[in-house]
Amino acid sequence: MLIVLPPSETKAPGGEMDGIDVSFPSLDPIRDEIMDDLAALEVDEMMSALKLPPTKREEAEENLELRSAPVMPAIYRYTGVLYDALSADTLPDPALARLAIGSALFGVVRAGDMIPRYRLSGGSKLPSQRSTPTMKARWGSAITDALLAVDDLIVDMRSGAYQQLGPVPGAITVRVESVQEDGSRKVVSHFNKHYKGELARVLATAPDADSVTDIEGVAAITEAAGMTVEVDGNQLTLVV
Repeated sequence: MLIVLPPSETKAPGGEMDGIDVSFPSLDPIRDEIMDDLAALEVDEMMSALKLPPTKREEAEENLELRSAPVMPAIYRYTGVLYDALSADTLPDPALARLAIGSALFGVVRAGDMIPRYRLSGGSKLPSQRSTPTMKARWGSAITDALLAVDDLIVDMRSGAYQQLGPVPGAITVRVESVQEDGSRKVVSHFNKHYKGELARVLATAPDADSVTDIEGVAAITEAAGMTVEVDGNQLTLVV
């Protein structure tokens, strides 16, 4: 099982000067092109293109020198609600190996891949002399092809913008709904990432995770952990 998480806008600073080291080498040409286009911008141009407020100027400056920036494992680089719930620093190595993360800059990375802090979103438009500005057009089918080549069941927890960068036919998608007082359902928005982080942890640490081949097996792991789920085709709905 490979669980693909959404990235986060917030990222931990610092790291080691070991250089970028990422999986899915078929994505390298597009990664390089994006980093080149970021480095070619003046800071003010970048802030305007990426719609960054003045308080994010330091992050825009970091985009200029990504190849020589400090790096750390991707699973610790990304921060926020989902990653707090996941609590990756308490996961054993086999669980970490089942985690990947979508990225506008890198396409998709595995948990242990070494990446710098950067600022680029799935919906960003980046000026270029060689390519179209949108991330969706830049990535084309590359992310899809890379993930389809993975010989594992894929549980895709990416948000809509990142799923669009590389949709994976046949992947299991996750929806979070809450039950209202009148019995009706409502899609969870504010705590969506928290519940996905909890679910990712449950799936990644399941003893039989590597033997699961379909959504029924994923649902069984989830229910065994005390969560309520519903299955509809390839969509798993977590009811909270």
